[in-house]
Formats: sequence, C-alpha cells, structure tokens
Amino acid sequence: MTIVITGSIAYDYIMTFPGRFVEHILPEKLHVLSVSFLVDTMQRRRGGCAPNIAYSLALLGHRPRIMATAGQDFGEYRTWLEAQGVDTSGIVEIPDEFTASFFVNTDQDSNQIASFYTGAMSRAAELSFHDVDHEEIELAIISPNDPGAMVRYARECQELGIPYIYDPSQQIIRLDGETLVEGTRGARLLVVNEYEFGMLKNKTCLDDDELLALVPTMIITKGEQGSVIFEGGEAIEIPSAPPRHIVEPTGVGDAYRAGIMTGMIQGYSWETTGRIASLVATYALECDGTQGHCFTLPEFVARYRATFGDSPEVTDLSNSAQLGLEIAQDVERET
Repeated sequence: MTIVITGSIAYDYIMTFPGRFVEHILPEKLHVLSVSFLVDTMQRRRGGCAPNIAYSLALLGHRPRIMATAGQDFGEYRTWLEAQGVDTSGIVEIPDEFTASFFVNTDQDSNQIASFYTGAMSRAAELSFHDVDHEEIELAIISPNDPGAMVRYARECQELGIPYIYDPSQQIIRLDGETLVEGTRGARLLVVNEYEFGMLKNKTCLDDDELLALVPTMIITKGEQGSVIFEGGEAIEIPSAPPRHIVEPTGVGDAYRAGIMTGMIQGYSWETTGRIASLVATYALECDGTQGHCFTLPEFVARYRATFGDSPEVTDLSNSAQLGLEIAQDVERET
C-alpha cells in the first residue's frame, strides 16, 4: 500500500542583515521606496511541505511517495530525498521553471522582508490522482500547494474513494469558504493550528460545532500547549513532548503531520497517535532546518517511553517499521 504526500516543494533562502531595517527606510519616501540591504550570511535549505512531511515519515519507517512539481534545479534535492527513503517517482520536473523558492532577510530585531516565488509549484494542478494506481493508496494528504491543485486533489480523492487528510493551513487565505467546506467535508481528517482554525471559521461562516460536523476527525495544534483531537464528540488532549533544547520552529507542523499519518496507517489509538506526532514535532524543534532532525526507531521508542510511558502500540511501531523496511529492501532487490 502507498502513502501519497501532495504539497509544495521549495528551496528556502535565508539571509541575515546585521543592522535594523527601520534605520534605512524613510517614512516620507515610502511611495518611491528603493532600498538594498547587504547581508552577511545566506543559507539555502531544502523545504516545502511535501518533502518535510515525507522526510519524517521515512524516519518513522515508511517509504512515502511525493506527488508534486519541481523545477529544473531539483536534481540534487531528488537524489537526497531518495537517499533518505522517500519515493520521488511522483515528482514531475518542469524544465522551463525553477523550483518554488522562499527568500527571507532577517534583521537584528527579527523583522523580516520576504518574497515567495511559486515557480514550478504553479503547475501542480496538471498532476492528477487519476494518473496513479489509486487503488493502492492507503492514505494521502493535501497540504499547502498551488490553490488550484489543492482543489483538484480534494475532488479527485473524493471521486476515487481515497482517504485523505485535509491540511489547508497557509493557503486558507487563498481559498474561499465554499472551497474550504468542500475540501473538509470529504476528508478523513482536518488539521490546522489555533489561528488557522479561527481563519477557517471566518472564511466559511461556520461555528465550531458546524465545522466539527463536516469531518470525522479534527486536530487543532496549539504549539507548546500540545494539541486537541476531536472525534465522535470527544476532545482528546495531547500534551507536547518537552524539548531538550529549542533551535528553530520551522517545519514543526509538518513533522507533527508525519506522526499523525503514521498512527492512522498503523491503526493506533488517537492518544498514542497524538503523542507520536508530538514527539516527532519536538525532534524537528530541536534542529536547524525543516529536515535537519534525525533518529532511529529504537531511539524514538525509548524517548517516547521516557516521555509518555510505555504503550504496546509503540512496540508495534518499531516492529512494523522494521518489517516494512525489509519488504522495501526485497522489492528494491527484485527490481
């Protein structure tokens, strides 16, 4: 069975300005603004919601398939993802485009000036679930992407009977209320953070109960306060996993989603599933970059037990992942 991850693929270009933007912007000249900032450092990081989620799923013992578009500069990124255990066969490279890119410049006061170039992501709606072996898909996720692609994928999953997670998050602002209701209504699970949940209510003109009625399960994440899983009229409080240290929060939500998908695929209780997700998110919080964290399954299980206590499902996670790895290795040898 296949896990399919849809969403953005991007490079993040992170720059640092050693001064303060405000000291170089003239309020009386904003209508003719023309300013340049000489930066001291720049890092290019692999990013995008789809690879971020897929990377953590691979750490948890899966071989997820990404279905997305990338540009002519994607070659090295593809090689790296494959080396991490991610199936990139569903990624289409657009020869006349560059991979979507996020450019951000941060000053000494943590103010930021940023730009996002959609690039090849704007062609994501050209891909279709009708072009893959949809009967083999065990679970899909529709994460932030080109808005038109998100609309198409939700409709196709509903038409083809593919169970999917709806994760509109950063693109809520670009989708209208009717579209958000349509995507939510057909999903197995809706996941948003607290602020996004407020935006969702505002866009759809629905209250809490009306939104909950649209989908079997809803998750609202609350940062260091953990998350809440709503299902069957019950609200399950999930604590966060205490970090050993905090480095950077970017990509924490994507790591959390990988944990949720793992629990759903394995058929675990929501209590265990939520705790797995919390711990994966904490690993991401403790590292630089969205794909900088790393752990072995024995390490993960040991830390889970130390943080939340023992659970037969966590032992099953380790055993199932090892079995899945052996099967994948056998398939690779045969091909």
